[in-house]
Amino acid sequence: MIALLYDIHGNLPALEAVLTDARELDPDEWIIGGDLAVFGAWPAETIGVLRELEHSHWLRGNVERWCANPDDAPEPMNAAMPEYRAILGDATVVDLANLPESIPLREDTRCWHGSPVSDVRSFLREPGPDEEELLEGVGERRLIFGHTHVPFKRTSASGIELVNPGSVGIPLDGDHRAAYALLHDDDTIEHRRVAYDHKASAAALRERYEGAEWAQIVARRIETAGV
Repeated sequence: MIALLYDIHGNLPALEAVLTDARELDPDEWIIGGDLAVFGAWPAETIGVLRELEHSHWLRGNVERWCANPDDAPEPMNAAMPEYRAILGDATVVDLANLPESIPLREDTRCWHGSPVSDVRSFLREPGPDEEELLEGVGERRLIFGHTHVPFKRTSASGIELVNPGSVGIPLDGDHRAAYALLHDDDTIEHRRVAYDHKASAAALRERYEGAEWAQIVARRIETAGV
């Protein structure tokens, strides 16, 4: 069994709740699907906990790329990057930016952060007009991805299973509970939700980065589980 953890965003209490839930089920491996530390109140602590996970495989998300190259990030979120680079340290920022863009998982499944095309373009609950482009050249039967922070599973028009485990740290589907998924040995996907004190995580972010516009935006998303 493989645990699929995406879009943690430095929300340590959410991560700890998910790890407690998952460990009761004893996964053999962990996929850490990008957007790991940035935009949360506990960036360094989150990386520290993730580094303790045995048999874990990490992907680079767009925020790992942005942290290494702040000019790539849109306003006002780019203002957060110097803060997180200072906290994480240059060596960790470079290490995270050099993580792979995708990971093969079993012979017919591949993990990305966003999609095979981009780390900031992904699939939606309902097919988007660009889905054919995003899937061009894909040979796997299943893709696992994150980025949109909305959990779902469906099959594309071309027969590819699309799986979003949802976001551990900033769910955006109206449900405040931390989201992750399991890939079972029988090849089935199980989406799981775990309650934690999301209001405290939002308050901690506001307190740590008081006055920062980007922190207010993220805190509201944690509070509302929406954009």
